Amino acid sequence: MIHKKRREEWLSILGDDAVIIVSTNSEQKRNSDVNYPFRPDSSFWYLTGFIEPDAIAVFSKNNYSIFLRPKDQTKEIWNGLRLGIDLAPETLLVDQAYDIDSFFDESSSQINESSSVYFDAPTDGGWKDNSSTNKLNPAITALLGEKLKPLNPYISEMRLIKDTSEIKNMQVAADLASKAHIQAMVKTHPGLYEYNIAAEFDSVFRNENSQHSYPPIVAGGENACILHYTENNKLLNDGDLLLIDAGCEILGYASDITRTFPVNGRFSPPQKEIYEIVLDAQKQAIASIMPGEDVNKPHEIVCEIITRGLMKLGIMEDVSNLREFYMHGTGHWLGLDVHDVGTKESGNLFREFQVGMVTTVEPGIYIRKDDKIDPKYWNIGIRIEDDVLVTIDGNHVLSAAAIKNIDDIELLMSHR
Repeated sequence: MIHKKRREEWLSILGDDAVIIVSTNSEQKRNSDVNYPFRPDSSFWYLTGFIEPDAIAVFSKNNYSIFLRPKDQTKEIWNGLRLGIDLAPETLLVDQAYDIDSFFDESSSQINESSSVYFDAPTDGGWKDNSSTNKLNPAITALLGEKLKPLNPYISEMRLIKDTSEIKNMQVAADLASKAHIQAMVKTHPGLYEYNIAAEFDSVFRNENSQHSYPPIVAGGENACILHYTENNKLLNDGDLLLIDAGCEILGYASDITRTFPVNGRFSPPQKEIYEIVLDAQKQAIASIMPGEDVNKPHEIVCEIITRGLMKLGIMEDVSNLREFYMHGTGHWLGLDVHDVGTKESGNLFREFQVGMVTTVEPGIYIRKDDKIDPKYWNIGIRIEDDVLVTIDGNHVLSAAAIKNIDDIELLMSHR
């Protein structure tokens, strides 16, 4: 029912004769005759709840049709069951269901009668050339002509504000990822490899019928200074820090958490100095998140605190050097996509936080080897990331179960 409510809400905004067309992904080839695990297009999933590949939904104020793969006994024996056309109306609460190959024959009258048709063809170049949706999407775009209006700006605004069911799923995802981060701290010690700790996340997630929401970053020592390090295959050395950026999906909704901790369980004095700057910046940035506040405020706070902290330690000479040590944004929207849809600007200004938005807050400091910097700080890479829901009273940290204070981390790791 939640998907029906979303469709009705959207149509009430777009007008009585609006028609919306939304398509999902096709399976993507990994190599030879092996496909990657399938995941539906996020906006299609959001509006339909249907998770099979090669499908198109068409809905208006008075009609909802879905075009999908028909039942096929031979293909189902090899690749799994399909919902099929006969069961789709009752299962998906649609008015009509058709074979996807009949899309133009069955939808043309509905499209022709409308003055505005909202559609955006997915642009994933990895689709198989012979897939139904890959063939249909360009043809749909050509057919619509001047009637065509962009779909993404509207659906992005809807997805930006999470409803109760979405928040519930995101809390479960954050709790599960937090559990995995805690387990990683307990299991880590010198002599293991990054992949040994990555396997802890695989185990925790799969044992709860979940999976990674993005490729995990398990970066020891100098690897933590590579923002999107994913090799995860180096030895964990005594005295190094381990940065882990990993989250999971629950019913499509992502968590995204980063923690940094010492491989041997004890922060060295230089590591502690840098960590405390990042932690202070993150806590103050989170405290600024509330309805009506500028969405760029957390980033401004983080930049100010990191700049002041690094200059005090003599690592930075002036404010112009900040991007040498902190070169990314402080957060992004989170939802069905780990970097979720929705803009941060409204016209020429930053928009304001609203109740129901979920953002990450992830400041970091990355100090590579540099003759101008005291060697005791070399190869320290620290990022701390939490998932934060905007509430009517301020905010709620979904990922609060993943400990991040130095004393708590060292106490936990002392009991290994």
